[in-house]
Amino acid sequence: MRFVPPLALMGLIFYLSAQPDLSTGLGTIDLVLRKIAHAGIFGLLCFLWWRALGGRLGPAIAITVLYAISDEWHQTFVEGRHGSAVDVLIDSAGALAAAYAIKRWRKRLPARLQPPRARQAKPAPESR
Repeated sequence: MRFVPPLALMGLIFYLSAQPDLSTGLGTIDLVLRKIAHAGIFGLLCFLWWRALGGRLGPAIAITVLYAISDEWHQTFVEGRHGSAVDVLIDSAGALAAAYAIKRWRKRLPARLQPPRARQAKPAPESR
C-alpha cells in the first residue's frame, strides 16, 4: 500500500501531460504558476517516493528525475504539447528542494509522515 500514493501522483501527472492545452489564458502569470506547480508536484513526488522506499532518499530522487524525463518525452507525442529540457530542470529542482527539506527537517516530521521503516526503527519505551 505504501507505493499507492507516489504511483497515483505519477498517474495524475501522466493524465495532465496527455492534455493538449492546460493554459488558463493568463499570459505570463500562467507560465510562472505552471512552472511553480511543476517544481511543487515533482517535489511532492520525491517526498512520496522517499516515504514509500522506507526513507531512502537517493533512489527517491532518481525515480523522480527519471519520471520527469519520461514525462517530457511523453509530451512530445501529445498534439499541442512539446517536451522541454527546461521543464526537466525545473522538475528536478523541485525534487532536490524536497530532498533538502527532508534531510533538514526529517526529525521534525510528525510520525505519520515518517517512512514506515523509520517508524519501526524507534525503540519501544522501556517498562519498569
